[in-house]
Amino acid sequence: MTLTTKEADTQTAPERERCSGILVHPTSFPSPYGIGDMGPGAYDFIDFLEETGQHLWQVLPLGPTGFGDSPYQSFSSFAGQPLIISPDQLKKLGLLTKEDLADIPEWDPDKVDYGPVIQYKTGLLKKAWSAFQHTPDKTLLEEFELFCEKERDWLDDYTLFMACKDYHEGRRWLEWEDEIRNPTAAVKEAWREKLSEAIHYYSFVQFMFDLQWKELRDYAHKHDVQIIGDIPIFVAPDSADVWSNKNLFQLDTKGYPTSVAGVPPDYFSATGQLWGNPLYDWDYHAETSYRWWVSRIRRQLSLTDYLRIDHFRGFEAYWAVPAGEETAVNGSWVKGPGEELFDAVARELGDELPILAEDLGVITPEVEHLRDSLGFPGMKVLQFGFENQADINYIPHHYTTCNCICYTGTHDNDTTMGWYAKQPEKIRDRIRRYGNTDGNQVSLDFIRFAMGSIARFAIFPMQDLLVLGSEARMNTPGVAAANWTFRYRQEALTEERRRWLLRTTRLYDRCDKDVPDAL
Repeated sequence: MTLTTKEADTQTAPERERCSGILVHPTSFPSPYGIGDMGPGAYDFIDFLEETGQHLWQVLPLGPTGFGDSPYQSFSSFAGQPLIISPDQLKKLGLLTKEDLADIPEWDPDKVDYGPVIQYKTGLLKKAWSAFQHTPDKTLLEEFELFCEKERDWLDDYTLFMACKDYHEGRRWLEWEDEIRNPTAAVKEAWREKLSEAIHYYSFVQFMFDLQWKELRDYAHKHDVQIIGDIPIFVAPDSADVWSNKNLFQLDTKGYPTSVAGVPPDYFSATGQLWGNPLYDWDYHAETSYRWWVSRIRRQLSLTDYLRIDHFRGFEAYWAVPAGEETAVNGSWVKGPGEELFDAVARELGDELPILAEDLGVITPEVEHLRDSLGFPGMKVLQFGFENQADINYIPHHYTTCNCICYTGTHDNDTTMGWYAKQPEKIRDRIRRYGNTDGNQVSLDFIRFAMGSIARFAIFPMQDLLVLGSEARMNTPGVAAANWTFRYRQEALTEERRRWLLRTTRLYDRCDKDVPDAL
């Protein structure tokens, strides 16, 4: 997979045939501000990757989150998450003062408490915006104007959407008055004038996200680390995407979905998962040459080197559930756009798209054919293979291609330590015999299994490297509360664990970094 979509002035890390890395969202980084951000904790993590021979960093979707705090339910498919903007970096720009950061609340270093964090970080961002309006830094002001012009295709609608949400006290757009719920161009312009202060604030926030993220991305590239991004196939119903592009979705005349997304009963849920996202009007997308999807992927590939597309099987066929159903049981499979969509993207962005396919769940031969015809690597999750002995696709000694990514687990799985503790003794015994191990640190055994596989990429969540139990789980599908909160402490990355990771990575030829004899 040749990277063909990066900006010409961006230094990218070289591709490698065989490498490994860590799955950890920026919200999980150590930080004094209640949530991980793009400050020192992020740069320390990049240094850690380089030191231990890792060349990949995988994140969850980077968009602004709404109710439930899920990265997979964002207010925009194009915008960045304000909560991971670093106050320390804002201070370096002269937009926050020492006094602004003097009275930091005492936060739980292991969990994000989103309600208070949102209130605190929003207060800091508004102080920074106030300072920005009076900054003498003309270069920064010019960069802001250039950013707003370059990204206006999505930024104008997103900032108006967010300003309107504030004006309506956070209510979803379907509850707004009809004039702005279904605005004409003239109405949008009138509301932009009416809410200009809030719109400029949200533009500033996106500028700061873009500036900080691309500095972090460039730092990663200089340290031979590539970033794997993540985009959900579907978008949140209460989003700028749906509000400003209703023709793209299956909606009734009032804007409500006629059918919604989900998956049938599977590994995670006996009644399936009813996600509730509006489904695409694929005929309309085809008529417009999939322009919205081209723009969406282009934007995300300006931030990352690869893209994992969540629920890839939905491009071959998706599970459509009639609106109003209480579970996903009574849905049906409907054909998706298939290769036609990706052919349109490739015409615009280059033939070899750096896309990874999340091909988990109900996978048919047709889905496999679509994945393979496009050359996209799929996912191999070790927990699935050991839990179901009949499913040999996920056990390393049955892999038939190196064009795949081997994971110990994903953000939707329990941690490997937590998962192992819940397994029957028969399965635990098999794992111990398979790895010639006592199972006391089984997550490290799983990392070895992934490293030793023929998979081109081996990736493991930070929780597995730190040998953490279920208390550190990132997400439990179907459970609305207490997700996405995991944080780790810098001191958890001990010298012993660093040495172990470098030795293991080098042993399985996933880095060319020399291992000192002392290690």
